[in-house]
Amino acid sequence: MTDVLGRAIAILALLLALVAPAFADVAIPELTGRVVDQTGTLSGGDVATLSQKLRDFETRKGSQVAVLIVPTTQPETIEQFSIRVADAWKIGRKKVDDGAILVVAKNDRHLRIEVGYGLEGALTDVTARRIIDEIITPKFRSGDFAGGISDGVDRMIRVIDGEPLPVPSPTVNFGNLDDIAPLFIVTLFASIGVGGFFRAMLGRLVGSLATGGIIAVLSWIILGSFALAMALGVVGFLIGFIADLFSAMAPSTRSSRGGSWSSGSSGGGWSSGSSSSDSGSFSGGGGSFGGGGASGSW
Repeated sequence: MTDVLGRAIAILALLLALVAPAFADVAIPELTGRVVDQTGTLSGGDVATLSQKLRDFETRKGSQVAVLIVPTTQPETIEQFSIRVADAWKIGRKKVDDGAILVVAKNDRHLRIEVGYGLEGALTDVTARRIIDEIITPKFRSGDFAGGISDGVDRMIRVIDGEPLPVPSPTVNFGNLDDIAPLFIVTLFASIGVGGFFRAMLGRLVGSLATGGIIAVLSWIILGSFALAMALGVVGFLIGFIADLFSAMAPSTRSSRGGSWSSGSSGGGWSSGSSSSDSGSFSGGGGSFGGGGASGSW
């Protein structure tokens, strides 16, 4: 009798071990971009277009909006799953909390707009529900998931645009290092060579400042990036000023110092700059969520 009971308990434990994973919560997907589609519902072009739209919006407004499509959230409700995603991804700026996430559980036929604290005054529960009911779900019912998501995101952006938010901080996009390296080399030689003319006329400090300013203006015209132009202008000023200082201190050793300056032009400091594209670099800004938003189904 004891043996029979022991075997029964063992079989029951084995069955529970096999069944338990089916009831485990769905893992939170990794935040790999502004649009994460685990179902293959959106084409590559759809994802690229939507990501660019959200990237441009963040650059202009500062607020972050993300889209997540998963097969299911079971055994959790979409509300439970969405708040876990929001807590993990932290979409929106820290202490501004201006993030929003559109979550679609395709097999469950459920969706939700999760809204950060800072947007609850504009993207209210009622407004989020209207976006779902009037814009997104009608297209979902006709099978147009890409259109529904795109139109829903457009309306979310228009609503958020009406909310007064802090101006986004300027960011530096260093782009492709291969494009910057030639300009950095030109900056190096201009700082030492052409800058010598201005330093001879205006003095070491003023001449170096003039050289840095000219480099900054030209860089701004060429690159169209004010932040990067200012960075190159500062580099030009420092290189010219230090080169002239060293020249005044030890003119006889000028030729021997070529090696030290060439090492400064390696551009190693610039290589650490990160790109602003979605290719693995997008992340949440630290925003917080409190469960605001709305859910729906189709």
